[in-house]
Amino acid sequence: MKNIPQISEAEFEVMKIIWKYAPINTNEVTEKLTHTTDWSPKTIQTMLKRLVAKNALTYSKESRVFVYTPLISEAEYLRQKRTSFLDRYFHGNMTSMLSSYLEEETLSQKELEELRKLLSDKDH
Repeated sequence: MKNIPQISEAEFEVMKIIWKYAPINTNEVTEKLTHTTDWSPKTIQTMLKRLVAKNALTYSKESRVFVYTPLISEAEYLRQKRTSFLDRYFHGNMTSMLSSYLEEETLSQKELEELRKLLSDKDH
C-alpha cells in the first residue's frame, strides 16, 4: 500500500478543495476557503506549504502563481483512514464496529433498509 502522509483536520479541509478542483492555484484555494473558514490567506498558504512538504501535494509555477495537484487520491486517503480506524478501535473487526454503532445509535427505517440492501448486494 502506498505510504499516505498524516495530515491534520485543517489540512484535510484544504485537501478536499484540491481533490475537488485540481489543478487549482493558490488564489482559487484561498478564495474558496475564506468563504467557509475564518482562516487568513497566510494560514492557507502555510497549510499548502506543509502539504507539499508532506508529499500530499505537488505544484507547478505558472506565471506568478502556484498551481496545486494532489499526489494522493481522496479514495486512497479515506481507505487508509478507514483501515486505521478499524484496526485501532475494533482490532480490524468490521462486525464489532457495526455492532457497536447499531447498539449505540438509533437508525431510521430508511437507514436500516439501505444497510440491508448494501449487505444483500454484497452477498450476490
